[in-house]
Amino acid sequence: MPDQRNVLITGSGRGIGAATARLLAHSGYRVCINYLNDSAAADALANELKDSRPLVIQADVSSEQDVDRLFHTIDNEMGQLDALVNNAAVLSTQARVESLTADRINRILSTNVTGAFMCCRQAVQRLSTARGGKGGAIVNVSSLAAKTGAPGEYVDYAASKAAIDALTRGLSKEVATDGIRVNAVRPGFIDTDMHADGGEPDRINRLKERIPMKRGGTADEVAQAIAWLLSDDASYVTGSFIDIAGGY
Repeated sequence: MPDQRNVLITGSGRGIGAATARLLAHSGYRVCINYLNDSAAADALANELKDSRPLVIQADVSSEQDVDRLFHTIDNEMGQLDALVNNAAVLSTQARVESLTADRINRILSTNVTGAFMCCRQAVQRLSTARGGKGGAIVNVSSLAAKTGAPGEYVDYAASKAAIDALTRGLSKEVATDGIRVNAVRPGFIDTDMHADGGEPDRINRLKERIPMKRGGTADEVAQAIAWLLSDDASYVTGSFIDIAGGY
């Protein structure tokens, strides 16, 4: 990569976000590691990647004030932003729709949807050639659940990721002539801590026989797809989705 590029990866203290941070840092990017609560994990990742001079910023993407602060800190500490990976997301314990509360639904939507919109807004304001920027790329982390609906488990989470798909399609068309490409990845059954957040750490083992490849995926496999979508090799790709789900 001839020139260093700066990338913000939201929710990058663990899982897919951390794997993406490692891959991009090793590919020549300077990474902003964003986290919500787990400062120890974020600091450990930053120490691991210290040769690439990562920036670590705590911010809750569901808070408009926090998102504004996050991007202004990047302006001051990193200068030009070249790419955004919208990865931050939450889910709750498996439940059917009939038992969901408004508080649970709103918590998921405020982080997974509103947060992604606000980060896209800030990124476009900096990347758009129509606003004096140099262009760039955005990759949204959706989910296979956006297509399946995740019945009996995470319909609220699935709905939030379907919104991310709509954001990706719509925004990609809005900014196609502004030098910004917007794409998404849809991970399927990926081995991360998120399954424990949903109350079933071994969920992949229960479901792997349904997957054509008979195994779950890794965060590194998702990171590879994200890195490609950010790269110049994907220069004619926008409004597109890569399903990383073992054929499911």
